[in-house]
Amino acid sequence: MPDPQRLGSTDLVARIDRILTQRGIVPVPLSDDPDPSEPGHPEFHRRRRVEFAMTRWTAATPRRYQHATATHPDVIAWATSIAEALQRTDDEPVLVSSLLLTGTTGTGKTHQAYGALRLVAESAPRRPYAVIATTTADMYGALRPTGQIGAAEQYLGRLCEVPLLLLDDLGSAKASEWTEEVTYRVINERYNRCLPTAFTSNLPPRSKDGPDLTATLGDRIVSRLAEMTKVIPMAGADRRRIGGAA
Repeated sequence: MPDPQRLGSTDLVARIDRILTQRGIVPVPLSDDPDPSEPGHPEFHRRRRVEFAMTRWTAATPRRYQHATATHPDVIAWATSIAEALQRTDDEPVLVSSLLLTGTTGTGKTHQAYGALRLVAESAPRRPYAVIATTTADMYGALRPTGQIGAAEQYLGRLCEVPLLLLDDLGSAKASEWTEEVTYRVINERYNRCLPTAFTSNLPPRSKDGPDLTATLGDRIVSRLAEMTKVIPMAGADRRRIGGAA
């Protein structure tokens, strides 16, 4: 009777391989290495993080931009810096710049912004990850006083604290003291926390020849934007009129 202690030995495995070979059966190599589809493999956990992050990105992204891809080199570089920061596992704060895409209507600002957020999600962030994407008009609509006590302040708090925010069409809504104050609170809080934000706007921060964000939002907001963002001008024809994404 075979010794039970030798059932898993190298000798026994070799004997079985020889018998199978003699019978014309090619033995399958055995490996104790974890498979990428198994929890013990780093790739398994990386894929799970990607799935989680992409679920968040998909939920935050309108259908029109579900296939958005960042192609502008500066936008890709910014997304890469965010991705690298979110890979860190220590508790030290990460100082990351924000992004301001400017240009006339239809030049692809929103498409590039959602594409950047997609790149971040695909990088499998290790740090706590959440994303909110909204237009300034929708932000103001959600924050207008209602009968539900505290709902607006709760949403404002989420905008200020979420790890990654896309604020689209900055400066497009009709300006008022209330909209300026709301915008200031969001931008100032994210400025103080050094949280990355992607802004898009049809207006430049400042301009000598026409309307700008300074006239629409005020100096104190634009001053913070000037320090916290990398401004990327987007040029070209209206892509919506030629069948492209904007």
